[in-house]
Amino acid sequence: MHMLGRHSLAWLAEEGWREAIQAATPECRDAIRSWQRTNWPATVRRQDAGARMDDCSLGIALPPDVVSGVKKRIGLRVSKRHLLQTSAPLALSTAIPKALPVWKEALTVLDQKASAAGMVLRVYGSLALQAMTEMDYLKPASDIDLFLAPVSREQLSAGLDLLQEASVTLPLDGEIAFPGGQGVAWKEWHAAMTAQRGTRVLVKHLHGVRLAHPSELLAALDEREWTA
Repeated sequence: MHMLGRHSLAWLAEEGWREAIQAATPECRDAIRSWQRTNWPATVRRQDAGARMDDCSLGIALPPDVVSGVKKRIGLRVSKRHLLQTSAPLALSTAIPKALPVWKEALTVLDQKASAAGMVLRVYGSLALQAMTEMDYLKPASDIDLFLAPVSREQLSAGLDLLQEASVTLPLDGEIAFPGGQGVAWKEWHAAMTAQRGTRVLVKHLHGVRLAHPSELLAALDEREWTA
C-alpha cells in the first residue's frame, strides 16, 4: 500500500463503508452510500484529535450547491484494516482532460515541463474531484491545487520555478510534500526563500500543524536523497 499522507486517496472495503455510515450523522448517510456505490476513493485528511492509532481519518467533498455554491464536506473515520487500496494524489496528466478549457493548454505545457525534469505533478481538491467523479466541482474562480513531492534540492528548486512561471496564467495553489508527509504551501515556501533569515513556515502533517525553519525540511530532503 502507498504510505498514507494528507491528500492520499483511499478505497474502502465493504466493512469500511459500513463503519463510516454507522458513525455518520443521518443527513450524511445517503451521500456516503452514493459515494460507495460508485467506488470512488475518499481523501486522507489530518487525523481527528480522538482517532486511535489504527484509525484513518478521511473526507468526502460533494460538488458545490447550485444555489449557494457551498461545497459540503463529510468527515469519515475508519479502521486502517478496512482500507482496500491507497495511492498518491491523482496525477495532473490524468486530470487535465477534465479541467476548465481555458486551463488545458497551460496545464499541459506545465505537466510536460515537469515530466521532462523528472517530476510527476499531482493534483487534489476540486480539479481532482471533477476528474475522478465527472461531476461539476470547478468554477471560473476555482484554484488548481497542485502537489509536488521533490526528491532533491535541485528538483525542489526546478519545481518551484515551474510553478512560479505557470502561476502567471493559471490560478495555482497547493503544497510541497517533504519527507515524512510534511506539507508546506508552495507559495509560502517561495516567499520564505526570499524573506529574512530565520523565517519559519507552517508545516501541515497527518497529526497536526507546526512551524519549522526551512533548513530543517531541506535537511530531511537531503537525508532522503542520501538514503534513496
